[in-house]
Amino acid sequence: MGRANPDLVDRVGRLIAEGPKDRPPLIGVVGAQGSGKTTLARAAAERFGAVQISIDDVYLTRAEREAMAREVHPLFVTRGPPGTHDLGLLQGLIDGLSAAGHDDETPVPDFDKRGDDRRPVSEWRVFPGRPSAILIDAWCLGALPQAAAALAEPVNALERDQDPDGAWRRAVNGFVGGAYADFVGRFDAILFLRAPSFDVVLDWRCQQEADLLGVAPADLPAGERARLAGFIQYFERLTRRMLDGGVRADVIIPLDRNRRPESMGA
Repeated sequence: MGRANPDLVDRVGRLIAEGPKDRPPLIGVVGAQGSGKTTLARAAAERFGAVQISIDDVYLTRAEREAMAREVHPLFVTRGPPGTHDLGLLQGLIDGLSAAGHDDETPVPDFDKRGDDRRPVSEWRVFPGRPSAILIDAWCLGALPQAAAALAEPVNALERDQDPDGAWRRAVNGFVGGAYADFVGRFDAILFLRAPSFDVVLDWRCQQEADLLGVAPADLPAGERARLAGFIQYFERLTRRMLDGGVRADVIIPLDRNRRPESMGA
């Protein structure tokens, strides 16, 4: 993914400076898969003495998602969409970091994506002391729920074939308008990295995977690209909703296809 854009890092720094003084400001860094949100949050955390937390690291455990798959809908076994995160765990972490003293050490959850499960507490990283700010990077925070009528028609093959009656997308929409909206209401600011379209998300996600495998994007195996094309269908409806304006954000940074900011937002 390379280095974070220094102007974007400065923009996050402004949000931190504008935040409350009696506690660490809580800032969301939001964007579609591959938009560079984690890279940005990490760079800003390092520069400003903040802590960076990815919402990916508080996924429900594999066992918890399997239970959701049995009780709510089979598609909830796949991590990613709203409903598959442990927001209680994340809120507890935020509370602990906000109250931490100089000598305190706060364990930060870690999720093993290859193993598809949360790592044991003994393997979590530890943040020392009290952070200057808490930066949460997430693809879906700030998303606004859709009207019931908008959920009727599937947006891709996944919804058509595996959610023909719309039960999964209605459940996800309920989480967006319920627990996730309540959670986001506690944030001091949200910065949204807006992709130019959903069409670039697959290319960005493939570049991420190529970087992990240590190959050029053009050398990513065709089968891996096909797998990722299927995976991002879980994120498509809500990503399109956010790109179309269905997002609560204090700062919106439009990106071009190369993830370069076209403006710094208000």
